[in-house]
Amino acid sequence: MDSKTAKKIKSKNTTIELLLGKAMWAKGLRYRKNCKDIFGKPDFCFRSKKIAIFCDSEFWHGKKFLDGEKFQTNQGFWEAKIKRNIERDKEVNRKLKEDGWIILRFFGEEIKKNTDLAVEKIYKLSGK
Repeated sequence: MDSKTAKKIKSKNTTIELLLGKAMWAKGLRYRKNCKDIFGKPDFCFRSKKIAIFCDSEFWHGKKFLDGEKFQTNQGFWEAKIKRNIERDKEVNRKLKEDGWIILRFFGEEIKKNTDLAVEKIYKLSGK
């Protein structure tokens, strides 16, 4: 990945976040976005219900890596980076669970292909 490509990668308001957020809003779910004061900075949260939602890309959060996909270049760097991201996700999940939070993690393709299913899962947990 070159620096030009890396500059295009966003951490907020990604396509999958916008898609899920609009679908939740249409269903009547009112959430907070990019919750900085909650450990792990969930993409969406429902503070009163203690629900934290993460929209994870397959690349950065290691789904493709765990599925056996190999890196074409700079394998050592990318393997270490993705392994650390996976470990960080586990740490965030562990800490939030200890604090009484419900954690939902959706991969991008899951959101794109089954937005309604993801929203329904969130809707049921929110007690609506």
